[in-house]
Amino acid sequence: MTMVWGQEELFPSANEVEIQRTKFLLGKYTEMVSLMRDFEENEPELSQVAVDGEAARRIDQDELHADKTANAAVLVEKQRWVYKQYKFYTNQIRRAWALIQDPDAKAAVDYRYLKGYSAKETLLFFRRSMSDSTIRRRIEEGEESIANTLKLMGFFEQDNTVY
Repeated sequence: MTMVWGQEELFPSANEVEIQRTKFLLGKYTEMVSLMRDFEENEPELSQVAVDGEAARRIDQDELHADKTANAAVLVEKQRWVYKQYKFYTNQIRRAWALIQDPDAKAAVDYRYLKGYSAKETLLFFRRSMSDSTIRRRIEEGEESIANTLKLMGFFEQDNTVY
């Protein structure tokens, strides 16, 4: 039951669309972290590759097209924007994960999504302590907990979708 204070919900619950969006982002979590790490480690090289790539493209085409430096700058800015979006998403997911109350759900979501193991690997890992159906239920509970926390934090209102 949701408590209401005036028109604002005190403890909002994520709707099905928000839960599905959360599952999508959880599924992309390790990929986003990898791409962010790569961007952080290689940003100067990425900028140079963009300029060099534009220069090589311009050699083969007539020079009446847009300025290669401007095109490269747009590409680098797009990469930087995607990096910032991924950083926002992963930080919010980690914050919401940290607030999962059930230790089994928290551990299952950590293993499945934050560490990036497959559903089958997750079932095998937790099989000694829980049944497969319990593990699936814990993952689902964790997904819903994260979605509810993201909703409470206003994530879905400020989310500028990248995918």
